[in-house]
Amino acid sequence: MTRWEVRQDQLGLLRDGVFVTPSAEEIYRSAIESRQVWEDVEPGAVPGLVFSRYPAVPKVVLAASDNGPVRGYEATLNNGERVPLSQSAIAAGHFLSAGVWYPLDLGSIEEIRLLPTVGPGGSLSLRTVLSLKKVAAGGGPVIDRLEINPRTAAQLAPPVTSAPSGVIANLYPYQQQGWQWLRLVLGEGVGGLLCDEMGLGKTLQVIAAITDSPGGTISPVLIVAPGSLLENWYREISRFSPELRLLKHHGPQRTGTPAGLRGYDVVITSYGSVYRDNSLLHMIRWALVVLDEAQNIKNPDAERTRAVKGLPRDAGLAVTGTPVENSLTDFWSIMDFACPGYLGDLASFASTYIDDPDGAARLEPLVSPLMLRRRVTDVAKDLPARIDIPQALELSIQEAATYDGIRQQILAEYGRAASLVALTKLRMFCAHPALVDAPTTDEVASFSKMRRLLDILEEVFVSGEKALVFTSYTEMADLIANEVTRRFGVFARTLDGRLPIDNRQPLLDEFQAVVGAGTLILNPRAGGSGLNITAANHVIHYNPEWNPALEDQASARAYRRGQIRPVTVHRLFLAGTVEEVVQERLQRKRVLAETAVVGVAGDEGDFQDILAALERSPLISAGSAT
Repeated sequence: MTRWEVRQDQLGLLRDGVFVTPSAEEIYRSAIESRQVWEDVEPGAVPGLVFSRYPAVPKVVLAASDNGPVRGYEATLNNGERVPLSQSAIAAGHFLSAGVWYPLDLGSIEEIRLLPTVGPGGSLSLRTVLSLKKVAAGGGPVIDRLEINPRTAAQLAPPVTSAPSGVIANLYPYQQQGWQWLRLVLGEGVGGLLCDEMGLGKTLQVIAAITDSPGGTISPVLIVAPGSLLENWYREISRFSPELRLLKHHGPQRTGTPAGLRGYDVVITSYGSVYRDNSLLHMIRWALVVLDEAQNIKNPDAERTRAVKGLPRDAGLAVTGTPVENSLTDFWSIMDFACPGYLGDLASFASTYIDDPDGAARLEPLVSPLMLRRRVTDVAKDLPARIDIPQALELSIQEAATYDGIRQQILAEYGRAASLVALTKLRMFCAHPALVDAPTTDEVASFSKMRRLLDILEEVFVSGEKALVFTSYTEMADLIANEVTRRFGVFARTLDGRLPIDNRQPLLDEFQAVVGAGTLILNPRAGGSGLNITAANHVIHYNPEWNPALEDQASARAYRRGQIRPVTVHRLFLAGTVEEVVQERLQRKRVLAETAVVGVAGDEGDFQDILAALERSPLISAGSAT
C-alpha cells in the first residue's frame, strides 16, 4: 500500500513501509497538474496541504555558533518571507513550511552544490569561510551573517589553553588571541593582516606564531622591515624565542649565495635588500614572508612592491598599524601580497569599492576574517590615559605680516595652479622664519611657536620627565636641540635621515637610559615607524603633518605598552595659516577613518586644501600675541 506521508519538512511516499522522496517535478505533476505519475498513487492535491506553483529560492547561510562558523540554509518565498531549510530539503529539491509545499529553484540548487562544504566534524575551514564570503559579496546564493570584524576576528580561531611553546614571555589575553588567530591563518596557508594599533605587541604575536604553529616552528621565514627596524626585530626574536636560528641579511656583509641563507629559521632583511637581492631571495621557497610596516608596499606599481610580491612563499603576513594611508588602493596592494587574488585585480577592485567611507564599509565584511586590528582602548586597559591637546597659536603682527607677504607672493605666482610643493615655504615659515631667511630677531626663541615649545619643555623638564618633539625639517631640529641644550642643559639629540640606520638604536638606548629630563627631536618619517621610546611621556608635534596616519604613528612611539605614566600629546599649529588648514584636514580625515575599521586616510594633494591654505591669512586674527 502506498500513501503520502510528511516527515519534518519533507513530503514523501510511504511505499511498503519504506519512505521514498519523489522529485519536485514528480510532486508538481501529480499534486498540482493532477497527472498520473505513479500507478499506485491517485493524482491530485494531498489533503491538508497547500501546493505552491512558485519555486522558493534557496541560499546558503554563513553564521556564527559557539563552535565557530557554520553553514546553514534558508529559502526566500515569493512574498519575500525567509524560512529555514534543511540539508535534506536541498537534496530533495523541495520542502514543507507551515502546511505549504514549495519546490526549490533548480538553478540556485545547482549553484549551491558547487559551493565548498563542511570539513571533518562539520567544521568550516577558513578557506571555506572566505570562499562563501566572496560569493556573498558577489551577489551569489550565500547570505553572510557571520558577524565578525577586524576587532573580533580572533574569535574565528579555536581557543588554545596553553601558552605558545618556546616563547619566553607572558602574553596578555588579547596577545594570546592574536597568536591563536595567526596559527589559524598561517596554518591554512591563507595569509593575513595583523593591524593592531601601535603599542599592542604585534612583534611578539608574530614571534609566537613563528615559534608555535600547528605544524611546529615555521621555517624558513623571511621578515622584511624598514632598515631602521632590523636591529629591533633581531633583538626581539633573540629575547622571546632564543632557540630560533637567526640571520640579519643587510648591509655590505650580506651573503651573495643561497647557501648563506639556508640553515636559518628566520632571515631578517630590508625592503631595499629585497629589491637589490631579488634573484638571490627567489632561490629559496619561504614557508612564510612577513612584511613589517607593510604600508611600504601600498603603491602597487612601485618596483619595491613588485619585488616583494614576487617572493616565492607558502603564506604571507602583513604587519601594519596603518593598512590605509591614502586610499583603499593601499589596502588592496597589501592584501594582494597577503592573500594574492582574493580581492581580484586592481581595476575590478577600484570599480567595485569606491574610495570613500561607504566603500570601506562594504569591503570590511569580505576582509574581516583576514585582518586583525585591535585598538589600545579596546584591549589594553593597563595602558595609561592619553591626553591630546591641540593648541592654536597666534603669530605676532610682524610675523603675520611677513607670513602674509610670502602667501601673497605665492598666490600671485601660482594662483589656482598651486601644488603642495608651492606651500613648502609657508610651512617652513610656520616652523621658524629662519628656515626661509625671513626677517627675524637674532634670538631663536623670539618666534611665537618656538617660545611656546620652550615653555612646554620647561614644564616637562622641571618634573624630571622626557619629551619627543617631531618636526619635518632638519634645520628646525637642529635649532631646537641647540636651544634646549643652551637653555636647559639637558640631553637633547636629533634623529632623522642624517643619522645612519645602525646608529639609531644605540641613540634610542642612550635616551632610554638617561635619568631625569631629556628630549629627542625626530623627523616623523625617520622616527614614526616601529620605534619604542617609552622613556618619554610627552609628545610634541611641532609642525602638523598632512597625513594623519604619520602623525598618529609618531605619537605612538611613547604611548604604547610598557609606558607606565600618562602621555600628553601636544599639537602646535598657527592660526590663520597653512597649519590650521592642515589641522582641519587631519580632523576631517580622522572622521573618515573612523567610519569603518578598514578606514580611509586621505591623499596628500587635495586641491581644495591647497587653495584654502593660500587664501587664509593670519592678519585677520593677529595682534594679540607679542
